[in-house]
Formats: sequence, C-alpha cells, structure tokens
Amino acid sequence: MFKNQPAGLYVLALANTGERFGYYTMLAIFLFYLQAKFGFDATWTGQIFSIFLALVYFMPLIGGWLADKWSFSKCVVSGIAVMFIGYALMSAPTPVRSNMSMMILFAALLLISVGTGLFKGNLQVMVGDLYNEQRYAAKRDTAFSLFYMAINLGSMYAPGAAIALKNMALKSGGFLTSDPMAATVSNWCLDTDNFTNMPAAGSDQLKAMTDFAIEKGMAQGGDVAAFLSGYLGDFASACGQAGASLTQFATDYITAFSTGCSYAFALACGSLIVSFLIYFLGRRTYAHIIRDKKQTAKDPKAAQTSTDKQPELTPEQTKARVVALLLVFAVVIFFWMVFHQNGQTLTEFAKSCTANVSSSWTRIGFNLGALTAIWIGVYALFNLFQSATAKARAISGAVLAVCVGVVAYLALDVIPSEITDIDPAAYQQFNPFYVVALTPFSLAFFGWLAKKGKEPSAPRKIGYGMVMAGIAYCVMVMGSLTLVGTNGAMSPNWLISTYLLLTFAELLLSPMGISFVSKVAPPKLKGAMMGGWFAATAVGNYLVSIPMILWGKIPVWTIWAILIALCLLSALFIFSIMKKLEAATSDDTPAPAKAALGTVEDDAI
Repeated sequence: MFKNQPAGLYVLALANTGERFGYYTMLAIFLFYLQAKFGFDATWTGQIFSIFLALVYFMPLIGGWLADKWSFSKCVVSGIAVMFIGYALMSAPTPVRSNMSMMILFAALLLISVGTGLFKGNLQVMVGDLYNEQRYAAKRDTAFSLFYMAINLGSMYAPGAAIALKNMALKSGGFLTSDPMAATVSNWCLDTDNFTNMPAAGSDQLKAMTDFAIEKGMAQGGDVAAFLSGYLGDFASACGQAGASLTQFATDYITAFSTGCSYAFALACGSLIVSFLIYFLGRRTYAHIIRDKKQTAKDPKAAQTSTDKQPELTPEQTKARVVALLLVFAVVIFFWMVFHQNGQTLTEFAKSCTANVSSSWTRIGFNLGALTAIWIGVYALFNLFQSATAKARAISGAVLAVCVGVVAYLALDVIPSEITDIDPAAYQQFNPFYVVALTPFSLAFFGWLAKKGKEPSAPRKIGYGMVMAGIAYCVMVMGSLTLVGTNGAMSPNWLISTYLLLTFAELLLSPMGISFVSKVAPPKLKGAMMGGWFAATAVGNYLVSIPMILWGKIPVWTIWAILIALCLLSALFIFSIMKKLEAATSDDTPAPAKAALGTVEDDAI
C-alpha cells in the first residue's frame, strides 16, 4: 500500500491535510459564527453558506485554467498565501454586529474561495503528474486513495479542535458550553430588545422561535416571549449570573462565543503555515514534475518533465477525452447531490427522527479517541502482514496490541454504558472515520482484482459507486417506513449503516474520479479539467437543497426513494456508454480516435 510510491505523494498529501484541517476547522463552526456574531437568521445564513461553497468549488475551474497558462506549483503557493490572509481576517477581533465586521467577513470569504481555487485542484494535478512515469503508472489509483485518506484525516479532527477552542473562550468568560441553543436564543434577545419587541406574525424568525419553544415542551399557542426570557434567564443563572440584565448577558455571551470562533480561525492560519512548510521543505520530491511556462520558453530542454514526454494527442483524441470527462462530470453531479445530504436531510433525520441515545457497541463510535485507536489499529494490522522484516512485524504487532487495549479500556471504563443527548452533527464524524479506516481494505481488494486482471476501469467504478449510493438510501427507506410525519425515535444504527454504505460509494467514486481526471485529461488542459470536476461538485452542492425543500411535505421514505431513483438512473446512463468511455479514455492512442468520439457523443445524445 505505502511501498514503492514516489516520495512526492506523501509530501503533497500531508500539505493537503494541513490545508483541509484549516478549512474544516472553519467550516465546523461557520454557521454558528454567522448567527452569533452577525445575527443572521436561517435564510441569510443558508444563502451565505451556499454562495461560499459554490465559490469554493467553482474557483478551481479558474485556478486550473490559470495553472495551465502559468505554473501549477506557483498557483499552489499563491493559494496558500491568499487563504492565509482570508483566515487571518476572520480571526481578527472585530466588533460584534458592525458593518465593518461584515465587510471584513465577505472579503475574507472571497479570499478563502480564491485561494482554494488556486490550491485545491492544482495540487491534485501535481499528484497525478507524479504517476506519468511508466514505473509509477499502475499505482495512480492507489495514490489517489491514499491522498483522499489524508484529506479525511484533516476533516476528522478539525471539528473537535474548533469546538474545543470555542468552548475554551466561553469557559474563560464564565459561561457554560453545554447548551447549543444559547447563542441563538441570545441573538433573539438582542434582536427583540429583551423579547419585548417580537417579530411580526408569520415571519420566519417568529416561526423559528415558536418551533424551538414547542420542541422544549411549551404548549402550542403559549407565550413565546415569556418562554424565551425564562430560558435565557435559567441559562444565565446556571452560569452564575442570576438576576443579570438579559440584554447585557446576551451581549457578553455572544462576544465570548465570537472570540472562540476567532481562535478557531487563527488555528486555520496555523494549519496553513504547516501546510506551506511541508510543501516547501519537501519540494525536492516533486520538483521534476513542476512545469513553468516561462522557463520552457527560455530553455525547452531544461524544462522537460514526465508530462512533456507523454505522447501528443491528435485534436480528435483530445476532443474525445474532453467529451468523456464532461459526461462523467454530468454523472457525479448527482452523486454529490445525494452524498452531501449529510449536511441536510440526513442531519435533519438525526435531529427529528433518531433517538439521541446510544448503547451497546454503537456508543463507541461517538468517542473520537476510540475511533482514532481503531483506524491506527487497522493500519498496524495491514502492516503486520505486509512487513518484510521481523522487526517491522514486531513493531506493528505492538502498535496493534496497544490500540486494542485502548479501545477495550475506553469501552469498559471510560465511555458510559449509555450515551445520551447525542448532537445530530456528531453523525458526520462517521464518514471521515470510515474513509480513513476502510482505505486499506479498498486498496487490498482492488489490488487483488488487478493481479487477476479483473480490476474495473475508473468509469466502471464510478457506476458501481452510484449503485452503492442507491443501496445506502434503501437502508433509509427501510428505517423510515414506520415513521408518521417527520418525528420518531429510530435507532442510530440506521444512520450509522447508511454512512458506512455511502462511504463505500465515495471510495469507489471520489478518489477514483480524481485519478481518472488526472490520467485522461489532455496535458494542456489538466488544470481546467480538474477544475471541471470541482465545478460538477459545486452544481451537485446546489442541488442538495432540493430534498430538504420536500421535507415535511411528503413522507420521509419517499424522499429517500427519489434519491435512489437518481442514483440508479445515473448508474444506468454511465453503464450505457461504458464501452465508449473506456475506448475514448484508453491508455492506447489508436489512430481512429474520431470514430470513438462520435459514438460517445451519439450515445450521450
């Protein structure tokens, strides 16, 4: 798995881990930050969030085009610098609810989006270029699986770090950290002048307040203002400020909350510094694949790289590959629409339809320390069987034994026999954990198929990934059939199992798709085509909201059934043109490429 890989892979992967850690540290508390510091309601928060995500995933298209004209490495470094400035602006101690703070926020988000566009796709192009050499060509898919695992390492631990820093700031101000609604209710207090000036009837804000009050046990039609005032007063008393002015308490609480978020954004700055140091100090491992157009113009021989040594494609072959990639992009749009329900309907299902209690073995999954020991133990187990020396096997065995002991200790003596008050967002940690823990199994399985000459092509893996995503939502259909409306107390196992199956789909589609783009994209369009992959992701993210619009209007199982249909139709489409895709993107470069192009286009039509 890790053997015989170019050293540049690990340098570039770790550089990406640092950047992703910073990004997901920011993203983990971003929505709460917008609501707390600026008082944005759910509508405005959702709009800002969706626009930001769209920019993050569309900018690699521009960044890739620029890198094709300029330099991949220079774009990566520039991206780190631009993102650093963006996170630094967000970490600045600016006033709560001020126009200046809002202008700084939007400027920071734009810089982070631009920086991500320069960094994200171009770094992955550089990873792909490492495998243009014949001796590494067969390891391309494995490399991108390892690279993708490194991404998820960053996303796995970032939320915990962000929450810890936020809570540290709250504790230093004398506030409790156990109430996730405290910041929201505090904002309502400020917006309504201590609940004396409630929003107009029928407004979204009043509806949100009423829904929250009802959820907490207030009877329908009760005095919402009195309930919220009492709720915040009780929270102030619990923080040791009984009888304090609620308006002043809310102001102080939101200020402390915002300060904690600033700490998290500062941590993101630090992670980018680490990312740059890894990239810079390890530059010798990837220097041979860097292409600089100006250097090439001055001295073509001095700038020859493995990329430049690839066979030249005819215009027909170039067009055939571009068409094939665009067709694949069309399919993955629907995958990301389905997959990223983890931030929409699946989280809503966890909130309103899933019991917030876990016992038995499932409770271990809500402990980050146990998950860490498990994935380290998995890698130790694989290394135990793959090691060539007795010393290496002994070390792997010792690490495995320690991991087993840690999990046993946590399960028996630390983790309660029953975990209560599970945060709905906690389910999202299962996906990155599964990616990290299952990557060795995925590589071993496809390696075994490769030895038998039966490993499926990348487009075929993408098709299988769409089928697997459909199977994942079949689990949700079965779990939702007994629900009446959008409330229930289903077992957490339904969601945990769904996330497992969705991870199988992701491992088939995402790293394989990125590998496919890096391999198939015409040399002069690699940056743009990698950007196209992320643009397709952006479109999928836009479509994520559609199932949420249907939530509460149709039975829950029907929503999952619609997603199943989208997955199966997408799989049917890609399998219908599979032979043509494989022919157009083959390693071979036959003369009659024009014929292959025509059939791909005809089938697409």
